[in-house]
Amino acid sequence: MADQRGVRTGRPSAGARRRAPAAKGPEHAARAACESLERLIDHPTEGVSAVRRSEDGWCVVVDVLELARIPDTTSLLASYEVQLDPGGDLVEYRRVRRYRRGAADE
Repeated sequence: MADQRGVRTGRPSAGARRRAPAAKGPEHAARAACESLERLIDHPTEGVSAVRRSEDGWCVVVDVLELARIPDTTSLLASYEVQLDPGGDLVEYRRVRRYRRGAADE
C-alpha cells in the first residue's frame, strides 16, 4: 500500500480553510476612527469603547488622552463618538464625556 502523506489534491482541507475577513468590518471602523480623530484633534487615542453599525455606516466611541498629568490616575480623558460612512471615512465626531482616568463610571 502506498504512503499517501504529503499528497496534495489542490483543495485546502477543512481545517485549513478560513473565512475571509469582512473588507470593511468593525476592526476597520475602529482603526479608521482612531486614526482620523487623532489627526483632527491632535491628541493620542487610548482605545475604543464601542463599535456599532448604523444605518449610514459605523458609530465608534473612541477614548482619548486630553491632558496628561502626574500621577497618571489624575489625567483627563474624553470619549468621542465618531460617525463613519460605510467606507470608513469620517463624517462627524463629538465629545460625549470628559473624565479623570481614576474616576469610576456613574
